[in-house]
Amino acid sequence: MIGEPEVHEEFEARLKAYEGLPAAATGVGRDLVNEPMIRHWCEAMGDTSPAYTGPDAIAPPTMLQAWTMAGLTRRPERTAAYDELLTLLDESGHHAVVATDCEQEYLRPLRPGDRVTFDSVIESVSGRKTTRLGTGYFVTTRTDVRAGGELAGTHRFRILKYAPAQRPSKPAERRPRPVVNRDNAGFWEGVARHELLIQRCTACRTLRFPWLPGCNTCGSPDWDTVAASGEGTVYSYVVMHHPPFPAFEPPYAVGLVELAEGVRIVSNVVGVPYDEVRIGMPVRLEFWRYDEELELPVFQGVGP
Repeated sequence: MIGEPEVHEEFEARLKAYEGLPAAATGVGRDLVNEPMIRHWCEAMGDTSPAYTGPDAIAPPTMLQAWTMAGLTRRPERTAAYDELLTLLDESGHHAVVATDCEQEYLRPLRPGDRVTFDSVIESVSGRKTTRLGTGYFVTTRTDVRAGGELAGTHRFRILKYAPAQRPSKPAERRPRPVVNRDNAGFWEGVARHELLIQRCTACRTLRFPWLPGCNTCGSPDWDTVAASGEGTVYSYVVMHHPPFPAFEPPYAVGLVELAEGVRIVSNVVGVPYDEVRIGMPVRLEFWRYDEELELPVFQGVGP
């Protein structure tokens, strides 16, 4: 990474030497200006101007760059000088890149059937700039687009090649806290005692989980609890890969565990690689402490 001021000056002089050199030798558009591409562009942009349809149609001026794009392949007409400039910036630590803005000037309309040619020049390399992304250099290229040998428009494109700013490390994220209310407070009190409590209707003796204010079977509001034995099997599961959540490190397995008592609970399956979790796998209840405040029931795999 560039350090002292005089080193910056020497480095910037090397960058400035590339100004005026070609960035792309004469290139030819991969396709003629054509009606299908114009139609797709207009549909995507919601542009219903009659100028872009019919026998006298022109291409929307803002499509200027579209006719010069090389697709997903490397642009064959890109010059060694432009590659050298980018390599010089990469090797000095300015390896990140972001497009910042573009300017276009339209000189004559393009029409279906026109064959576009173009060439690019490294118009400018800025002095060292500090941005929120990091410190780097703005590189501007100018592309002249022609049709039938006549200049149709100019496209200036500016990128920032930068060294990403060092951001202060964030404190370790905590797992989300459970929502405790009057309907489930007893469950969390049981977890604090290392008991997994299941509600039981005192009228019809039906077990239920998760906790509810009344029985789904007979409607009785009266209930007591029984402590789960801790034995169960994986009824179903998913492996979380994406998106990542704070305090969780993917990939990890989340299981729907059927307890020996017949009710099911969602929790992490631990103690076995995530890709070895299987439906029907025996598991056993454990309580894991994640921080000074949070302890949760999880299920340890205990068999094939």
